[in-house]
Amino acid sequence: MCVGVPAKVIEKQEFSAVVDVMGSKTTVGTIFVPDVAEGDYVIVHAGQAMSIIDKTYARESVEEWRKFTNARSPETILKS
Repeated sequence: MCVGVPAKVIEKQEFSAVVDVMGSKTTVGTIFVPDVAEGDYVIVHAGQAMSIIDKTYARESVEEWRKFTNARSPETILKS
């Protein structure tokens, strides 16, 4: 199964971009989305921005990721 996470483009470079993934900044490749711009939202998989997505979809995806990560937090696991 392949999993991609939503990210906001903070800084565009020639073949890469700095993105914010739920509060963490990282650099990803942009070869698959050459028209990406600062402020755009993308799906990131394996260190690459795979596609440009709209802000609403990005927001909904982040919320689902937060639910998933909160469900896997040590506090939740210890309560089980």
